Amino acid sequence: MTITTTPHLNFDGNAREALDFYATALGTQAVSMTYGAMGATDEPAWADRIVWGQVESASGVRVMAFDVWPGQPYDQGTNASYVYLHGDDADEITSVWEGLLDGAEVRQPLGPSAWAPLAGQLRDRFGVIWALDVAAESETH
Repeated sequence: MTITTTPHLNFDGNAREALDFYATALGTQAVSMTYGAMGATDEPAWADRIVWGQVESASGVRVMAFDVWPGQPYDQGTNASYVYLHGDDADEITSVWEGLLDGAEVRQPLGPSAWAPLAGQLRDRFGVIWALDVAAESETH
């Protein structure tokens, strides 16, 4: 049996915008379903909110997201989690980094670090923290 881990990001009304943004950054398309299409609510204000959404890149990066259920408390938190992308292709990591930069707060500029030839961290415009790095030479052999 294989188990995979997928970051599931929670939003309060802007999950579609976030999924589209991440799809562009990862060079793919977002797929999603709304509360209304699923028949989960009769409230018009909730009909177009996302009950399930996902982006998945050709290289296997996957992120899921939804808008929290009606009436469910929402607190984005400060450092509750990171989406961590670790790869062996500097160009691919750099491309994702550049895709996420629009409106981001750079917490660690993308560049050489003590543990990797290329590493960086940012908080994107939706408040999600992304950590990216490239495998050290010893990891790729």
